Amino acid sequence: MTVFSSHNDAMQFPVQRLLNRATWVKVHLYLALIAGFFFTLMGLTGSVSVYREELDELLNPKLVIEQPEGKRQSLDKIMAAVQAAHPTRYGSWTLELPRSAHGMITVWYDKPRETFFELHAPLMVSVNPYTAEVVASRFWGQTATTWLLDLHTQLQLDRFGWNTVGILGLLLVVSIGTGVYLWWPGWRGIPDALKIRHHAGMIRFAFDLHRLIGLLSASILLLLAFTGFNLSYPSVLETLVGSSGMEHGETGRNIISTAIPNNHPVGLESAEFVARAPFPRAELRRVTTPAGDSGIYRINLRQGSEVNHRHPYTTVWVDRWSGQVKEVRDPSAFSSGETFATWIWPMHTGEAFGATGRFIWFLTGIGLFVLYVSGLLHWLHRHGKVKDRDVNFIARDGVYAASLSGTGAVSALRPLFYRLQGMSYRAGLTLFGLAGLLLQRAKRDAPHVMKGCTTLWQRLRSMLINRQKRIGKNDWE
Repeated sequence: MTVFSSHNDAMQFPVQRLLNRATWVKVHLYLALIAGFFFTLMGLTGSVSVYREELDELLNPKLVIEQPEGKRQSLDKIMAAVQAAHPTRYGSWTLELPRSAHGMITVWYDKPRETFFELHAPLMVSVNPYTAEVVASRFWGQTATTWLLDLHTQLQLDRFGWNTVGILGLLLVVSIGTGVYLWWPGWRGIPDALKIRHHAGMIRFAFDLHRLIGLLSASILLLLAFTGFNLSYPSVLETLVGSSGMEHGETGRNIISTAIPNNHPVGLESAEFVARAPFPRAELRRVTTPAGDSGIYRINLRQGSEVNHRHPYTTVWVDRWSGQVKEVRDPSAFSSGETFATWIWPMHTGEAFGATGRFIWFLTGIGLFVLYVSGLLHWLHRHGKVKDRDVNFIARDGVYAASLSGTGAVSALRPLFYRLQGMSYRAGLTLFGLAGLLLQRAKRDAPHVMKGCTTLWQRLRSMLINRQKRIGKNDWE
């Protein structure tokens, strides 16, 4: 009996040790020390990329039309101007319409010879929609904002970096989960756990700030990490929800022209007119020109119900020789799994929640930097590398400034600090409200996700059984 009990304890010990708080402290610590810098890099570059277009216009004033005058030139005339500026670039081009009257039309050439072997480095041609003047021709990755976005999405390491960023997303989920678990003080201890004791010294202040910001941003960071992983590995989500061709920027369809080439091909304006027939109230977002005799127009529109503003899924394919609609993709006919997949990109960028959501996403990315610095400061203090100091807010000449002092001076900025703390709580309520909305949608789509998981498990199980049968057959032979 005693031997059996000892054996049972030995079997349970690893599980008990795994659930030990000290184990999760180490997991949280080592993740921060190993991957914390990359989490911070992802956060800061992500925050900047939220306002990538606005920043690009700020750095390049010539891309902004101060006083729009007249009507927009036809798409055919704009495309002719681009081809005149780049006569040796053959194949398909994509015209992206501006989202404001002050913006340029951006014409994309996917694989220019100058950057052909890079993962994603198209040519971007900016055209004034009112004059059809080519204002700028730039390569993706060679401007400040696109370089930062590449740093965010692929660490400037092409496909390897792209996959690494996806893994970092999973590690961030673990880091956030362990952080929330370690923070949890029990229901009665929540009010005390939300306090920031700035009068207790720099280290205590940094630790309290770390816990509060981590808590307020946890739900958003989990969402960003989840969507970021799925953007790096879209096939995983497609398998789970039973969708295909839903990867960001892809159509999943290869449609070609079956009409006989003739001397009267359909122009861009005519193709747009034909494409609008199924969706007369939709907004034109993109037009992709045909490549070769079998090429076909791809017209990308946005319906009012779509959450994607820049990359909507409504698509119409128009044959340039016959002028007929070859195929239509209507998001209103999507399955629940496909609809869920359409939310991945706008949830990651914040555009799904409007201007407020984008700003909260911007603050959340900066919050990762604060979490890293405050956590690192606490760790350095525990190892004797940094000494604790008093934190004082001192008013000088009517201006409030923060300082660190060893004398323990009385804070002169407590009222302002408490107001900032109140603002943090209100921001937290907003974040929790968004989290509640996401949970409602997750609850609605949960049956479809579970069905996808069951299907995936059955496929994996079938593959393992078949493999074992083959191995057994080979051994028998």
